[in-house]
Amino acid sequence: MLVLSRHRDETIMIGDDIELTIVDIRGDKVRIGVKAPSNIPVHRKEVYDAIRLENEGASEFNQSDLKEVRPPRIAGM
Repeated sequence: MLVLSRHRDETIMIGDDIELTIVDIRGDKVRIGVKAPSNIPVHRKEVYDAIRLENEGASEFNQSDLKEVRPPRIAGM
């Protein structure tokens, strides 16, 4: 992990397109502004983890789930 020190109103660049700016520092809280292209999702870690878990759960299926999408058998065929 890279650890950088910054003061208020100073910026860190990630690649050419992502800027992290220290907006405010109050006690043990730091407010960070993020400027990134709209095609790059930006989330707090706990939100990102919740989205990832939800997506993993949605991608799993049981064999019984397939019964609901199979067409019924037609007699004599």
